[in-house]
Amino acid sequence: MLSPTGWWLALAPVDLRCGMDRLLVAVGRDLGRDARDGGAYVFRNRSGTRIKVLCVDAQGVWLSVRRLHEGAFHWPRSGDAAWSLTREQFAWLVAGVDWQRLSRDTSALPKII
Repeated sequence: MLSPTGWWLALAPVDLRCGMDRLLVAVGRDLGRDARDGGAYVFRNRSGTRIKVLCVDAQGVWLSVRRLHEGAFHWPRSGDAAWSLTREQFAWLVAGVDWQRLSRDTSALPKII
């Protein structure tokens, strides 16, 4: 089954009508990464209501699509081309939960007694 070495979000929206070949090119051109490194690359449409996940393994290429019944996927806002996620953060992302709020380091927050 799919077990990538890491999860990478492409921050710029992509036309999700494109297939795996155009997304493979986008990984190298836009993200500056080698798609054959075992990582999973997550792309979203402009409205943030759909994502595509691309992953290359030893046997071939995985391409999957996800759409939420309601709402949109929570995406980071940054000047970087790609954002790295943990497996847990990815699970929250695809569930439609604001994974950035759940993942925030709480050690700097004031303690409530």
